[in-house]
Amino acid sequence: MLRTALRNVLAYRARLVMTALAITLGVAFVSGTLVFGDTVAEGLRGASARSLKDVAVSVQATTRRSSDREADDTRTTVLTGELADRVRAVPGVTSVRPTVNGTATLAAKDGRPLNADHNWQNLATNYAPDAPHGGRDSRFPVSAGRGPATGGEMALDRRTAAKAGYAVGDSVRFATQGPTLTKTLVGTVDTDDPRVTAGGSLALFDTGTAQQLFLQPGRFDELVVASAPGTDDRELADRIRALLPTEDITVTDGARLVQEQAEQITRNTKELTRTLLAFAGIALFVGAFTIANTYTMLIAQRSRETALLRAIGALRGQVVRAVLVEAALLGFGASAVGFALGTGLAAGLGPILDASGADLPDGPLVISADTLLQSLAVGVGVTLLAAWLPARRAAKVAPVQALSRVDLMPPRRGTALRHGLGGLLAGTGVLTLLYVSTRTDGSDSNLQAAALGSVLVLTGTIVLAPLLSRLPIRLAGAVTTRLFGVSGRLAQENALRNPRRTAATASALMIGLTLLTGLSVTGSSTDAALRAAAVQGLTADYKVSNAGPGGIDPALGAKVAEVPGVAQAAPVASANLGVRGTYVPFTGADPRRLAGVVDLEFSSGSLAEIGPGRIAVSDRLAERTGLAKGDTFLSTPGSGREPEELTVVGVYRETRTLGGAVGTLGDVLPHAVGGRLDSILVRAAADRSTSGLDQDIRRALGNSPLLRVQDQEQLTKAQAGTIDTLLTMTSGLLGMTVVIGALGVVNTLAMSVVERTREIGLLRAIGLDGRGVRQMVRLESVVISLFGAVLGIGTGIFLAWACGGLSRSSLPQYGIVLPWARLGLFLLLGLVIGVLAAVWPARRAARLDLLRAIDAQ
Repeated sequence: MLRTALRNVLAYRARLVMTALAITLGVAFVSGTLVFGDTVAEGLRGASARSLKDVAVSVQATTRRSSDREADDTRTTVLTGELADRVRAVPGVTSVRPTVNGTATLAAKDGRPLNADHNWQNLATNYAPDAPHGGRDSRFPVSAGRGPATGGEMALDRRTAAKAGYAVGDSVRFATQGPTLTKTLVGTVDTDDPRVTAGGSLALFDTGTAQQLFLQPGRFDELVVASAPGTDDRELADRIRALLPTEDITVTDGARLVQEQAEQITRNTKELTRTLLAFAGIALFVGAFTIANTYTMLIAQRSRETALLRAIGALRGQVVRAVLVEAALLGFGASAVGFALGTGLAAGLGPILDASGADLPDGPLVISADTLLQSLAVGVGVTLLAAWLPARRAAKVAPVQALSRVDLMPPRRGTALRHGLGGLLAGTGVLTLLYVSTRTDGSDSNLQAAALGSVLVLTGTIVLAPLLSRLPIRLAGAVTTRLFGVSGRLAQENALRNPRRTAATASALMIGLTLLTGLSVTGSSTDAALRAAAVQGLTADYKVSNAGPGGIDPALGAKVAEVPGVAQAAPVASANLGVRGTYVPFTGADPRRLAGVVDLEFSSGSLAEIGPGRIAVSDRLAERTGLAKGDTFLSTPGSGREPEELTVVGVYRETRTLGGAVGTLGDVLPHAVGGRLDSILVRAAADRSTSGLDQDIRRALGNSPLLRVQDQEQLTKAQAGTIDTLLTMTSGLLGMTVVIGALGVVNTLAMSVVERTREIGLLRAIGLDGRGVRQMVRLESVVISLFGAVLGIGTGIFLAWACGGLSRSSLPQYGIVLPWARLGLFLLLGLVIGVLAAVWPARRAARLDLLRAIDAQ
């Protein structure tokens, strides 16, 4: 039986090509994901270890405010120069490098801000020369010029300087939190910090300047300790820990620091790897349909051979094992090729992402034994599981019955059982999703119900696909018969001949299109809702804000109002407001100015009634707390404040611009973080074009790289941009499932041609020419593909509709928006797949030798 299995793999290798290709692509997805994830993680760990190679002990301080005043956002720590001197005196310490950390957003030489939307990556620190390294900072080897030494100098990492277009001697514009600053670039440095090598920037200042910008004079964020050779860093950390005050200070040895960062990197990269593996799992699941279809058809075509084996003494178990050995050999060979292909994809993905600006860390390709074994196990395991049912079906057929005919229809009892099971699964799923559609919050229980209902509906649809296929294929057959005559009628009959085979082929394509459609509808609906929410109730032409966490200086509101062409400028601040156990954003602005830049819908009261101690609340807050116009309550604006008595003077429809409550600027600004504004809303004068006004505002405010002046279109794009990017990436990942589904169509048609060789020969003998044969196969392919596309699109729309309502609690504007152009593209994709999938099988069918075909068994 083993020799039989080996012979079958070689004898039927042409019929297994598409199946092997489906396995190869699925395993390539898995192995590429694992290799790429391991490579990125190892590169980040290596970069982190290199950046910490000279760190024996790290002494880090918790940041505190320099005063108890909420409006004061100046940072301070307990680390001082005196503590640094005490650490230097500890035996075994060779040097102590006091460090100040912050962020600085740069403006490129042409004026554009660098990484303004990712301010956390714009690192800034002090350049601290030490004597053991010749008066240079060992963390940052100088690549050109020198390190900064005075308040008017700075240095940049080499990549950032090149990206911004700066050379040594140029004046560099940047901002931390306040106004734009300018310093002379005196040097560039190299760094292994993974935050910088992954696309961030690094700005260096002398220690005094860094303290003025980010901390306080004489204070530090960290003391980096170097030790003498042979020193036990753990013991050294214990001695330093005993020397320093325990409050607000953490002492960590270098080895532990490297380990902690490596663990954090592993956790972060695992999330990415798991996400990609989920898509790879979907691709393999679709591939399983192709495998199962292949073995079902192969076993039917080899029924005479199986019957002879049974007749000469082969047991049922031996037949099953022979088929599984054959499947295992196929899975192993295809998985090995898939692993090699995935490794190549992982090697090429890094340079591609780097070219698009990802700046991945340098490092060798990591190919572990675990990755190889996991990839092979997945490929072989999926192949065996998909081939198991066809193998059992073959072993259960009696020898005489198998010799009597080639293609056995499933028994009526089995068909009825399948339909009953499919109806139960689909019906339960539909009822679950109908319940989910009535919910408006994305709680864990609702999300779990939505996931369960979606799985049940998709599974039930797959099980019921043979039953569901009959009417659509008959309708399509009526069209093809009318347009193409005999070829169209034969295509219909061929598709209906074995509904299970047709359904399995269409289901492989349906799964990918269901997921693509569901994501497209959900993405389009969310995109439309976010765009509407971004500017709902906003009549201002521009919103001025800060890309960093520091907010806007309140004095800038008056400067914006003085810009020619500005009709109204409304400074806006925000804080947290405690209302009867609920905390909501509390927006503060001058009511008269606010009326010129927003259009609120009041159900009671008005904007004009807002004043000191008098606020308006949103309808959603009023519903949660029971507040109404005229109510008075004790509230806590900000944190750690004494309760204040506030009176409700109005209820309005909540918008994203203003949040849960609105009061005066005087009531809110003292409790805002740092006593700074969130934004300034600007309306242009009626006789002034908005063209160029944003640049006038930027110039009036010092043109800081942190400054954002956005019109309504830019605000909507900022809200919806992430959704568009996520939708594009997800669609690309799911595209693999559609490719594998298309391979399934090619595979089924090609094997069907082999199975119907004698039939095709007889059709040719009674007058159907080669063109008619090609047309018959092509139309059969199109009918099956369109059925899968229509079923997938319909199922995807239903799933998106049922689950979409869960976002209404956080996004009330959400409503189903069908992306007709994209849905039409999916339907066209099904048609194209049908045409292309039939090219090779149709050509093969038309070129069959007439006499040999008639003589085929």
